[in-house]
Amino acid sequence: MQHRPLRYRLVRRSELPSDSMAMARFLIGKILVRDHPDGRASGRIVETEAYPPGDASSHAYRGETPARRSMFLRPGHGYVYMAYGSCYCFNVSSEPAGVGAGILIRALEPLEGIPLMQRRRGTDKVRDLARGPGRLATALAIGRELDGVDLCVKGPLWLATSSLPTGAIDESVRIGISREAHHLRRFYERGNPYVSGARRINARRS
Repeated sequence: MQHRPLRYRLVRRSELPSDSMAMARFLIGKILVRDHPDGRASGRIVETEAYPPGDASSHAYRGETPARRSMFLRPGHGYVYMAYGSCYCFNVSSEPAGVGAGILIRALEPLEGIPLMQRRRGTDKVRDLARGPGRLATALAIGRELDGVDLCVKGPLWLATSSLPTGAIDESVRIGISREAHHLRRFYERGNPYVSGARRINARRS
């Protein structure tokens, strides 16, 4: 766990791949920074899932709607939706403007604002603060008001890079879907304790 102040650099849009599979890998190790009136909270992305164009399990599969407009923005915008009527999930748009696709951010390794995350989540267990997409959104206070946010501009929520090292990246099937479930479109940092999912899934190697 980090105790010294972290120095981040904003991720430039020109650095982002305009391909969903490449984006899902690219985001592993990047920092998601939440600047909130209550304080800053941040975490290193350690698990993602790609939902590329034409994927029947993607929210964009049936075309653009007002609720899903953010998936059709150019790469680097946030798409926020409510899952199961109980929690929000956060995604990053991942294809050229007009093409619907996104990367679900599934887990973070908490870095800054851990006491703030603990209060929001109602737990002292650091490992469980942002291990899973619903927990992650709660820990960072991500709601529908952040849908469409530009992550390549310093604002309430933005993407950064740092000097923290990134380990080997593995891939597996995605979690909790029924359509196109056989595709290896989930990416995670090998051996990281903050990754979600069952051990048998995380044992797969790319």
